[in-house]
Amino acid sequence: MQKTITVNKDLQREREKCTFNPVELTNLMDGSPEKTNNRREREQFFLDDPELQDDVPVKYKSHKEVYENGVRKACKVLQKVRTLQEEGRGDMDLFSHVLGGMFGSGILKDGNPFLVHYAMFLPSLIGQGTTKQQEYWISRAWSGNIVGTYAQTELGHGTFIRGLETTAKYDPSTKEFVLNSPTLTSYKWWPGGLGHTANYAVVVAQLYTKGDCKGIHPFIVQLRDEETHEPLPGIKIGEIGTKLGMNATNNGFLGFENVRIPRENMLMKNSQVLEDGTYVKALNDKLTYGTMMFVRVVLVHDIASYLSKAVTIATRYSAVRRQSQINSDEPEAQIINYITQQYKIFPNLAACFAFRMTADWIWNMYNNVTAELDQGELDRLPELHALSCCLKAVASSDAATGVEQVRLACGGHGYMDASNLPATYGLVTAVCTYEGENTVLLLQTARYLVKAWKLAVSGQKLPLTIQYLTMLVKGVKQRPWKNSLDCIINAHQAVAAGKIRLATENMDRRISKGVSHEDAWNQTSIELARCAEAHCRAFLVMRFIESVKEITSVSKELRAVLQHLCELYAVYWVLQRLGDFLQFSALRNEDVPSLQAWLEDLLAAIRPNAVGIVDGFDIRDEILCSALGAYDGNVYERLFAEAMKSPLNQTSVNESFQKYLKPFLKSNL
Repeated sequence: MQKTITVNKDLQREREKCTFNPVELTNLMDGSPEKTNNRREREQFFLDDPELQDDVPVKYKSHKEVYENGVRKACKVLQKVRTLQEEGRGDMDLFSHVLGGMFGSGILKDGNPFLVHYAMFLPSLIGQGTTKQQEYWISRAWSGNIVGTYAQTELGHGTFIRGLETTAKYDPSTKEFVLNSPTLTSYKWWPGGLGHTANYAVVVAQLYTKGDCKGIHPFIVQLRDEETHEPLPGIKIGEIGTKLGMNATNNGFLGFENVRIPRENMLMKNSQVLEDGTYVKALNDKLTYGTMMFVRVVLVHDIASYLSKAVTIATRYSAVRRQSQINSDEPEAQIINYITQQYKIFPNLAACFAFRMTADWIWNMYNNVTAELDQGELDRLPELHALSCCLKAVASSDAATGVEQVRLACGGHGYMDASNLPATYGLVTAVCTYEGENTVLLLQTARYLVKAWKLAVSGQKLPLTIQYLTMLVKGVKQRPWKNSLDCIINAHQAVAAGKIRLATENMDRRISKGVSHEDAWNQTSIELARCAEAHCRAFLVMRFIESVKEITSVSKELRAVLQHLCELYAVYWVLQRLGDFLQFSALRNEDVPSLQAWLEDLLAAIRPNAVGIVDGFDIRDEILCSALGAYDGNVYERLFAEAMKSPLNQTSVNESFQKYLKPFLKSNL
């Protein structure tokens, strides 16, 4: 018999006054009603399995227990994936859905020890292996006969890949590479699954052949015996320890002492070493970074998922929680009625859509550019690299800030693990450093923008995403400020262009005074990072606005909601960076009050639909994992039930009373 759910009355009233059908939003985000049904069936298939449910919350388990439970559940998940595929109910999207930031973090709450196998090891084989290498390795990896990881980052070097110290020296007499970790800082450090899960790795090392260093290259290295799982001779391997979050991910360390691998284990789609040691260079050295580019593109989707979870929790809780009075002659108010609360939550709600729509666009670009690379066309690779760098940096930084903002918006209860906001913050803030530390990524984008500015000055044609630079170069006068989305797009582009020009000019001025190019770059790096951020924000705003325009097959009610969110995101960032817009765009001091009023009107317009919007995300309670954000809104009952799961509440008197507290109380100090 199905259990009847009693929904909190405040939350029910919010749903009744919603002006659109949340299911329509769900279908739009999934792609179609059919895709929504397929997703829900898949989720049900996994979530109904008692072996994937936790009797004891993760936070009450030791690190060892967390990892072992993570491996158990990950194996079960992948077995169920295989079952779906055998029944013809699985496709390529199945892996991304099950392992992704939304569903994946719901089942494997503290990370997945297999994630890097599918997210980086396999993509490396696909993107960097020859046809022959792919035929051998991909079938073994895809079927789960071997488990791989991606070992690039070292104890002493992360984002600066060229500084990696691990060596792979070619020995032509045996046709083998010899891998070594010459220093402690050259030990691989951080790869997910490396500690105790993976038995193979794609290892990024400095290639030496005929006495010359040819830079970093990827190699397939067996780490553990396939039967016993014992580390192979010369392999020094283990787990790096507990972290802020993701403690089931099994991040590890790896050192090499004269480890020999066959020549064929160098991934040679781009660069090659012939049997006699002759080195054949790749057409473009950036092709080696294909795996990281892929992951950064995928991460923007995951970032949107993490933020969507946090905003759903905060929005529902804000509708249920009553605190203080707005008017002294009225009952305590729902905290969602406080404008300051709306200001904390609603811009982050809009950001979920901005990130998701931009992620969809850049995913399509990635696939197109990858297809072009296979045809030998490299023209759009720098543009994709620059965009993937700054999008990963800005989206992860904004989402980490956003999760923290909405956690604070939930008051003391948001501090509890039962809210799932601390764990969500742990997941999203990790993204700020892995796959490229954010400041370094912004500076990589800035290098592209400086080159683009100089191309614009010389009159050359620019790629689509930076064509706005030509307007500033040509001296096109900006029109007077108008509160419209077209004006805001132009203003964001004007800010980005102005910052790029100023940073480039300041760097060139330093160089003209005798400062080396490298020192000038370092001295200008604050401005350079900011111009990359401005470029990314201009792109996010433009992409969000264009994506909403492109959505035609929805009701006028849903279209109005999407328009409000789109406008809020655009206006919010103008007001957040007011100084930049006053300096570089057509905005003037006298325009600011009307812009602030526009923002407040948008908060009021979104307020009746806020719960409906997060309902449209269609995140099941088992995936949301939050006492504050459950669909029924029974916050206090759920908080109490979670508290009773604590091991400290399984006995009425803790053993510490007899051991320590009673002797202390009786000691007559």
